[in-house]
Amino acid sequence: MKKVLVSDDLSEFGIKIFQETEGIEVDVKTGLSPEALKSIIGDYDALVIRSATKVTQDLLDATNKLKVVGRAGIGLDNVDIPAATKRGVVVMNTPTGNVITTAEHAIAMMMALTRNIPLGTSSLKAGRWEKKYLRGREVYNKYLGVIGFGKIGSVVADRARGLKMRVLVHDPLITDEQISKEGFEPVSLGELYRRSDYITVHVPKIKATMGLLNKAAFDQMKDGVMIINCSRGGIVDENDLDDALKSGKVAGAALDVFETEPPGASKLFEHDRFICTPHLGASTVEAQINVAVEVARQIVDYLKTGKIVNAVNAP
Repeated sequence: MKKVLVSDDLSEFGIKIFQETEGIEVDVKTGLSPEALKSIIGDYDALVIRSATKVTQDLLDATNKLKVVGRAGIGLDNVDIPAATKRGVVVMNTPTGNVITTAEHAIAMMMALTRNIPLGTSSLKAGRWEKKYLRGREVYNKYLGVIGFGKIGSVVADRARGLKMRVLVHDPLITDEQISKEGFEPVSLGELYRRSDYITVHVPKIKATMGLLNKAAFDQMKDGVMIINCSRGGIVDENDLDDALKSGKVAGAALDVFETEPPGASKLFEHDRFICTPHLGASTVEAQINVAVEVARQIVDYLKTGKIVNAVNAP
């Protein structure tokens, strides 16, 4: 009997797959402290997480039985992948289940920022009628710079095309020919900064992307540019963004992710033209079902047959 531990909230559709699979026993224990998780992890062959559980070297050292960690979602910032690899633990994610949801959220953030929807709501509820102050702009015919043309970035580009925006794309891992074939204009990062009216980032959080949008980047951009980040916190330097909002270089920014989550008190919250959400990019009913079902099927396949799907540290 293979034992699976679900340590973060997971849709019942995924849990049901484990429950209905012969030879698999599943326990759902969410909200455990690191110490409590460490004390029981040695009993399990598989661990299913989202973003709350931290899979550290300390946790991995507490088990010789664990074979696989499955993340219901894309980001693996909370998993020590080198430590897992060293111990022979396969780390899987579910890169397709929340693609549409996250892309739609980026577009929603862009539109809410452009038309001052959150500020309009709060001011009207406070008894004010501020039509002139809250005047927005059209996205029609504006340049959207998409940094990262992977699963999510490519969908954002497609949705923006539907809004009749002009889409510029930068991704050093994808050829210009491939971007052009999809109907978008490939550009260097510097050209994207110079020409874009809006910039949205869809890249993983790695050493090369940390602080990617910083003072040096903002200095290259158009005055009045708008910034959207629904990828990972820290890719936009929050201190430099605060300065750029103060100076007016950046006319508005929309962040779904932060360097520290929850962010606590932030200087960014003082800006009227800054809007934010608490990491809601993948938070739809559909996406949570999708990633739960994906991760459950992947782990069942691995435990039963050895088949590896969407592993980041194994072929």
